Amino acid sequence: MIYHNINNHSLLSKIISNEVKMLEGLKVIEMATYVAAPAAGAMLRDWGAEVIKVEPLNGCPMRRFFEGMKSNVPIEGNPIFTLDNRGKKGISINTSDEKGAKIVRELIKDADIFLTNVRPKSLESAKLNHEELHKINPKLIYCSLTGYGLDGEERNRPGFDVAAYWSRSGMAHLTQRKGEEPLPIRTASGDHITAISTVSGILAAVYERTQTGKGKVVETSLLRTGIYSVSSDMALQLKFGRVPSTKKRDEQINPIFNFFKTKDDRWICLSPRAGGDYDLPKVVRALGKEDWLENEKFNTNQARRENAKEFIEEMDRAFSQHTMAEWGEKLDAQDLIWSPVQNLKEVSKDKQAIASGAFSEVEDQDCNENYSTVSSPVKFHNSDDGPKGPAPKLGQDNFEVLKGLGINEEEINNLIDNGIVGNPQ
Repeated sequence: MIYHNINNHSLLSKIISNEVKMLEGLKVIEMATYVAAPAAGAMLRDWGAEVIKVEPLNGCPMRRFFEGMKSNVPIEGNPIFTLDNRGKKGISINTSDEKGAKIVRELIKDADIFLTNVRPKSLESAKLNHEELHKINPKLIYCSLTGYGLDGEERNRPGFDVAAYWSRSGMAHLTQRKGEEPLPIRTASGDHITAISTVSGILAAVYERTQTGKGKVVETSLLRTGIYSVSSDMALQLKFGRVPSTKKRDEQINPIFNFFKTKDDRWICLSPRAGGDYDLPKVVRALGKEDWLENEKFNTNQARRENAKEFIEEMDRAFSQHTMAEWGEKLDAQDLIWSPVQNLKEVSKDKQAIASGAFSEVEDQDCNENYSTVSSPVKFHNSDDGPKGPAPKLGQDNFEVLKGLGINEEEINNLIDNGIVGNPQ
């Protein structure tokens, strides 16, 4: 194994003694706003990498997420911004000025990863595109996360997840039922899924570099990740030229694969194996409807599909007889795949979600006490894989980082006065 960027004896000794954090020794320069790319940076930081976040002088727009919102709840802290920026160092630089862009290029010289969601045209004008940065650091892993990719006529088109990931990918139309309006995706769902693909790509390139010693361009986009997210349906489209539409409950191709309301007005998701016929004996035993096994209208998937309305009415009638808790016991006794439909308050208190490590405690510099947040999506045993501190104040590490480049305090103050570097908040 070849270890890159090991330039001090203390880190090497930690590796030998197995005390090093997973990604300790990797230096990431993140020049990104909003969600997807910062979320990828947050995962890398959780797992031990050093992440320096480069923001414009007025900061990432997500810092102002709550501006203009009317709420009866006093807003203390910013859980949206903290979620995707925890533990990072923060500097604020005007990269549209050549002096500011030069500072970023200096940071790149000993960096392992450059992570950005800035559009290609802007990066090229600032000489922060991959061709220029690989000249000064051939080992750099250059990660570009855009709406639509680095190639094609729309490479510079701006894209949020509701547009590029949800709508352009076909997902919004796929989930839209006939005669109903398309629904917007919930806040940053596509961004966070794209962040997972981005981290996967970065770490694959990190591994390849241990073999070759060379950097690489890693490219992800909201559009491509969105298409992959619906890839089972897309595979059908590519092979057969069509896919089934999303239908109402009583029009399903597999009527057992459905949602059913319980006596206490809760919804259960029932997800049988292999079309439902394999699990049918278990389902009817749970429902106390063994006679359905002899009912030609219900005892095969094709029959249930042809008589879906009647079948769903019978299923609804059966599920209405017991509460969610009672159905849980009955379905579990038959080893069926099911789940309650929960709201987020319930999820936050779900014992199994907590046991899975889905939530972590995080610091927020605008709060008096720590609070719960969402963990990164992977749990590593015997590793420190949680948040590494609060999100940075805007430009809070300007002096520390710039002094590390050999710029003295007087020069930094001149850069601040000339609008090249932000005044730390």
